[in-house]
Amino acid sequence: MNGAESLLQTLGHNGIEVCFANPGTSEMHFVAALDRQPHVRGVLGLFEGVVTGAADGYSRMLDKPAATLLHLGPGAANGLSSLHNALRARVSMVNIIGDHAGYHRSLDAPLTSDIEGALRPFSNWVRTSPSANSIAKDAADAIGYSLSGQISSLILPADTAWNCADEYTQPPNAIAPTPASADPAVVEAAAVRLRASGPRTAILLGGRALRSPQLEVAVKIAEATGATLLAETFAARTERGAGRPMVTKIPYPVEPSVELLQNFDSLIFVDAKPPVAFFAYPDKPSVLTAPGTTVFTLSPIGADSLQALDDLHNHLAEAAGNSRGRSSLHAELAPAPAPSGTITAAKLAAWLSGAIPENAIVLDESITTGRGFYAQTAGSQPHDYLGGTGGSIGWALPVGAGAAISSPDRKVVVLESDGSGMYNPQSLWTYAREQLDIVVLIFANRKYQILRNEMSNVGVPDFGPKAESLLDIGNPAIDWVSLSHGMGVPATRVETIEDLDRDFRAGLTDSGPRLIEVLV
Repeated sequence: MNGAESLLQTLGHNGIEVCFANPGTSEMHFVAALDRQPHVRGVLGLFEGVVTGAADGYSRMLDKPAATLLHLGPGAANGLSSLHNALRARVSMVNIIGDHAGYHRSLDAPLTSDIEGALRPFSNWVRTSPSANSIAKDAADAIGYSLSGQISSLILPADTAWNCADEYTQPPNAIAPTPASADPAVVEAAAVRLRASGPRTAILLGGRALRSPQLEVAVKIAEATGATLLAETFAARTERGAGRPMVTKIPYPVEPSVELLQNFDSLIFVDAKPPVAFFAYPDKPSVLTAPGTTVFTLSPIGADSLQALDDLHNHLAEAAGNSRGRSSLHAELAPAPAPSGTITAAKLAAWLSGAIPENAIVLDESITTGRGFYAQTAGSQPHDYLGGTGGSIGWALPVGAGAAISSPDRKVVVLESDGSGMYNPQSLWTYAREQLDIVVLIFANRKYQILRNEMSNVGVPDFGPKAESLLDIGNPAIDWVSLSHGMGVPATRVETIEDLDRDFRAGLTDSGPRLIEVLV
């Protein structure tokens, strides 16, 4: 048994079933060992950003890690944009990054680099495995650390992979850290504030607190006290739709966020961070909460948010049995009236509210076009809504691949912009190769409209032809239909709501991937 086989045995033994990969020479022993490890499936991505993004989507849906396989420092660097988003999404992931054999590193061959230094800003845990005999324990440590919603990066020198490793009865077990518990003093203080000033208090939910079990407890607290339920602007995954609790997402723009948050004297954080502006803007605040707002960190990031909410609800048991007459905070099935004719952003939001199929996984990177999608789809069929987290562009296509592989019995709908989509279009090839059940909507306005808006936000409303040329992607226009066909995914182009609805319904009926370019 060599080190690569020992590594793969440890991955499979500890429940890792998928390795998203873009390998090179230093990883060939790992690739060969896949044939001798029946528990780990290899999935090829044609670009490392697809690999790390797919692992992100897989973990968002299953709350367990996938592995990635990347080629030395430059290969890992190609995946860092998606890895940044995954870090912000607080997913579980184990990256395996090949490196030169130890004796070869000192020769400064062309691909030599400081891999540990490159990975540390984008990982919670980094280690280089020094020998074939150490790799099993190192892998178990990496897996265990990742199980708490962290990213581990394990560097595998080529000689560690090809050298013989000692035999063992079974690979070592990964040990997950024990989640932190809520501080009883904070629970009591938050309960006191809710009893005294519930309507002026908001419960800000993020991370795994936006899943149905936590939301159901939060709704009981809100209905009993008059508190408002808020969601982080950039939530990795929210379970929502008809029959599920409703939350108000903090808007992306500064002004409406400030207007919303000034209604509250107190915020209770549940697996969430204090809301701040995405960027600094001249003459606009960076901190979005009102001055003097009191904050309670009920459940710190990564802690047991369900237990923390249960503890708070129990402290409020007397009030919980005496609702203040608020209407139910569960959404009713209420799609907007079906629109028709020429496609506009408003019509798209209304159409989407009735088009989302039950139990779908919806990924939304529509940015400018989709500003109204979230609010309009609150009363759609029950679905999971995956959003951007770290701000690195082009995440939806690769994350969709991982989501589809994690949940093959569910339809995946990717809402993507034409500019953002060009960051990781190689994802479509993986869709075709794996025959993933995904419908992609590309909203094509053939410009970087979000950057035009940001020009105004930073105080530059007027700009000339040189600046204009950097915000325009219509010359030449990207032919998404041809691009998709070239990757092996059937595609059409539509210009009316009727044609969009027809092609989308056809995509829902099919079991493989399909792309629709929507001209807006």
